[in-house]
Amino acid sequence: MVIWRYRSFVDAEVKVPTLDNVSVDLMVVLGTTSMPIHQVMRLSRGAIIELDASEQDEVKVLANNLPVASGVVVVNRNRIAVEVKQMLPRSPDRR
Repeated sequence: MVIWRYRSFVDAEVKVPTLDNVSVDLMVVLGTTSMPIHQVMRLSRGAIIELDASEQDEVKVLANNLPVASGVVVVNRNRIAVEVKQMLPRSPDRR
């Protein structure tokens, strides 16, 4: 749901629309793998899936399944994060 809120400034009659309460699904793609369906069906909690990437590889950040940025994985104690290194250009059909 998109909610538009208008704020007026003290010295001007300018009204600026702002987005509020907009949900975006973010996903970080760390790597890929391929495995037979019978192995996928046997996966359980705690299963380890090997990926075709290493710790130093760049990751892609997807917003609503569309690539928006690339970055690197950062591990600090027991927290994992992604440091955005580059915003990806938007294609004309996504504007």
